[in-house]
Amino acid sequence: MTTQVIDICVEAGLKAEQDLLASVCAGDADYGLLFWRPNDHALVMPRRLSRLGGFTEASETLADIGWPVLLRESGGEPVPQSPATVNVALVYVQPKSDLDRDRIENAYMRLCQPMLDVLTDLGGVASLGEVDGAFCDGRFNVNLDDRKMVGTAQRWRQSQGGRRPVVLAHGAMLLDNERVDMVNAVNRFNQMCELEQRCRAQSHIALHELFAAPDFLDRLGERYADMFARL
Repeated sequence: MTTQVIDICVEAGLKAEQDLLASVCAGDADYGLLFWRPNDHALVMPRRLSRLGGFTEASETLADIGWPVLLRESGGEPVPQSPATVNVALVYVQPKSDLDRDRIENAYMRLCQPMLDVLTDLGGVASLGEVDGAFCDGRFNVNLDDRKMVGTAQRWRQSQGGRRPVVLAHGAMLLDNERVDMVNAVNRFNQMCELEQRCRAQSHIALHELFAAPDFLDRLGERYADMFARL
C-alpha cells in the first residue's frame, strides 16, 4: 500500500483536518485518515495565546523571519510546522466498546502505537513520555532514542446525530532535521511574550537523522488501516 501524502500550505492543512472531522461528524464516514506535509513554514499555537501582551509584536517579528503565526482551536503550546514535518490525522467515531473514561487515552494510543511499532521495527528505541526541553511537551510524545520525534494532540466533537462523540487525533512527525530553526522560532516567540519556557534543539530528533526509512509512511499507513479495520 502506498500512503498518499498531500503537500499543502499549513493553513490549508489545518483546514483539511477540520473538514475531515466535520465529514465524520456529519455521518459521511465512520473514520478517516489524512497525511499532509507543509510546503511552507508557520508557528501554530492555541488561540488563547493571542491574548498575550506581546503577541502582536511577536507575530510580526516571527513573520519577518519566515515563521508566520497561525492559531488553532486545540490547546497546548506553540508548534513549528515546516516541510521537515509530516502530519497525520486520525478521525473516528468513538467505538461503542470504548468507555468514556478511557476515550482520551485510547485515542492517543490508536495514534501512537503504530508509530511506536514501526520505529521499533526499524531498530530504534521508541517510547512515550515527556522530554525536558521539548516544545509543546506532553506525556504522549512519541520519542526516538529518548528524544522527541512526534508531538500529539486531540480534539473531540459530537456527531451530528448526537449519538457518539468523534475524535480528531493529530501527530506532527519530524522527519527531516530542522530542529535548530524550529526551536529558535519557538524561543523567540516565548521570549517576546515573556513566557518562561525555553526549548532545546537536542531534545528533539528527526527520523532521517537515524534511519533513511523510505517506506516509513507506507508502513505507518498500513498499521492505521489495520487499526481502523478492527474498530
